[in-house]
Amino acid sequence: MPLVVMQSLINLVSHVFFIFVAFWSMQALKTDVSIKKNHIPQARTLYIVVSIAIGYTVSNFFIDFILSLQNIFFLF
Repeated sequence: MPLVVMQSLINLVSHVFFIFVAFWSMQALKTDVSIKKNHIPQARTLYIVVSIAIGYTVSNFFIDFILSLQNIFFLF
């Protein structure tokens, strides 16, 4: 399998994993008090969008961190 395909798969799996972790973690927050009545679809959409933003950011951090470690080891 070419290296580019492997990196793409790892990036995709990492993004999806951290999005699910962010979504799961956000369920611990008490958001009932900040949601207006009859605005549940908007609240769910916001919940998903925030989970994607957090998960994507954390995933990029870990991918960049791992790539930086690999580059440091290439120096030696």
